Amino acid sequence: MKPRPLPSEDPMYPSSDGKPLAENDWQLEAILSALDMLRGHFEERPDVYVSGDLLIYYEEGKPGKAVAPDVFVVLGADKHKRMVYKLWEEPKAPDFVLEVASKNTWREDVGPKRATYAALGIREYWLFDPKGEYWNPPLQGLTLEDGVYRPLGARAEAGRRTLRSTVLGMDVWAENGLVRFRDVGSGEVMRTWSEHRDAHRREQVAREREQVAHERERARLEARIRELEAREG
Repeated sequence: MKPRPLPSEDPMYPSSDGKPLAENDWQLEAILSALDMLRGHFEERPDVYVSGDLLIYYEEGKPGKAVAPDVFVVLGADKHKRMVYKLWEEPKAPDFVLEVASKNTWREDVGPKRATYAALGIREYWLFDPKGEYWNPPLQGLTLEDGVYRPLGARAEAGRRTLRSTVLGMDVWAENGLVRFRDVGSGEVMRTWSEHRDAHRREQVAREREQVAHERERARLEARIRELEAREG
């Protein structure tokens, strides 16, 4: 398969809007963990594109018509690296968008961005406030119905408020300042990078302990054999 050529910067549609990815560690951790979990979940799907803080240009010839969601998922778009996401060159708009609140963005998230995402036909729009300062409840899911976003219902589960994303096929909830995801079909909870690391360390420690126990048992048996041989001699 011929490798895809590396994309180059289009001066008319720059890849940066000059704004930071996040304004604080709470926002940054929530964005990066959600991005990492969703990318990991869809890793084997070549037709699912997951990205974040990438400019989406939605009107050709009008570079001012752009928005950069914190996290977004497109079902039915090739998984390859992009400088920007131009709607007129892509198969469709994102299906899922997550915005994480900060002091300077939360009003825009529930105002102009909400209207833009609805106009673009983004099927689910999710809002998360990791510190619980701006939105109540801190995690909200909205589904697009007849061009208008309506709140997704929530249920109580294990002492927490759980919502369901039909677009992703996942249950979603807030936990310790992060958005968590669980696959509806398999029941698997998506792990963060640090959780994968900790699980790997535990597995490594368990293997090392098993090896030590095996070596001790072998040494004991060898010593017993030598003892028996000495008696016979």
